[in-house]
Amino acid sequence: MDIEESAVSANGVGPSTPMQLQSQDPSIMAEVARLLAGRTRDIRLKGELRRLFQERSWPRTAKVIRAWMTWVALLDVLTLGLNAILLPKVIVLPMLAPACILPPAALATAFVWRKPRAIGLQRASIIAGLFFILLSVALVGVSAGGEFHERHLNIMLFVAITAIIIFSIPLTWTVTVAAMALGLYLFFQLLNPSLETGSAVAAALFFASGIIATVVARRTMTILAQKGFLLELRDRSRVAELADANARLERLARTDPLTGIANRRWMMETLNHLWSAGMDSRGCAMLMCDIDEFKKLNDHLGHAEGDRCLVKVAGIIQSSVKRDRDHVARYGGEEFLIVLPGVDEGEAICMAERIRRSVEAASLPNPASRISPYVTLSIGVATQSSDEKIVSPEQLQNQADAALYLAKQAGRNRVVLHNPDRIRQ
Repeated sequence: MDIEESAVSANGVGPSTPMQLQSQDPSIMAEVARLLAGRTRDIRLKGELRRLFQERSWPRTAKVIRAWMTWVALLDVLTLGLNAILLPKVIVLPMLAPACILPPAALATAFVWRKPRAIGLQRASIIAGLFFILLSVALVGVSAGGEFHERHLNIMLFVAITAIIIFSIPLTWTVTVAAMALGLYLFFQLLNPSLETGSAVAAALFFASGIIATVVARRTMTILAQKGFLLELRDRSRVAELADANARLERLARTDPLTGIANRRWMMETLNHLWSAGMDSRGCAMLMCDIDEFKKLNDHLGHAEGDRCLVKVAGIIQSSVKRDRDHVARYGGEEFLIVLPGVDEGEAICMAERIRRSVEAASLPNPASRISPYVTLSIGVATQSSDEKIVSPEQLQNQADAALYLAKQAGRNRVVLHNPDRIRQ
């Protein structure tokens, strides 16, 4: 993959944040779709897509370059040592000076690529580093003369080809390296006393075809990498869209569509989760709320006004519950269930009274009601203290419902606490 020319700023500071593949920018995704719909060989990344692709590929490219440069320097030193052992001194001594060019050039290039820098410095380091490496390899053979002249020039071309294949650098840089290698090869072959000019040119043309094929292969590899990147972007976008859709469906399944608060299904799941987590041992209170004379409100003012009343009452109840761990749900029709974890009897009654008074103070019209010309609430309260016999959430809910029934029997618009021995109002 190519390096990002625009991902590295002119002052040498690299990108400060990782690429966000899950970006849902419509213009980016439209360009991704357009490129994938065409032929693979026509893929050309531009603008933000190019920046994202190359920002992502830079660390891998830099790691490969550093590793290659380090190994080339190490192999140069090892090769020189073996030559000193195996070859006569008259051949080895001329090799020393040109061989010493390679390690500093390779290590300097590796140092530059340790972190993102200005694009001009990166370009100059890779081209200059490869030039001195290729020059060093060629001069070693030229200095030794004889069979080493031709051999080292071929080695030089091999070094250039490996760099072209594995370095994911921009195409213009790759072409520069290829032209540089061929130029050095032809130049030193023309200086070879044992080789005629025609043979030198023919050899250069022969190797040129191989290097051109290598450059084309490198370009193909880059295009395929870019296509893989585009496919990844598209797939991640689709996964993100599917996740969003599933999340919306999940919210719809657990939310009452009219009031916007939780529905009965969500409340049942929450109760099961709370009791599974040991809520029964820490105490809990349930408030069952019912809008008084709601059927008469619907019959007298119409269902639209009844829906508006439900929304208003749900909002009042929700705003009265302050703690994050408290839960409110529309239980069904005009009934609302409130769960207050860790709340004792007194606190539960205070909360219920506050909700009842707030609804009454809202003065929502209910002219057909026998209790009040305004909407009122009856509330049944049941509590489970930590020192009492443990009951299930269904039992506690039935107790709150029984207390609600008593509140309605006692005249409505009131709070009643469930008590098996006495009724407390």
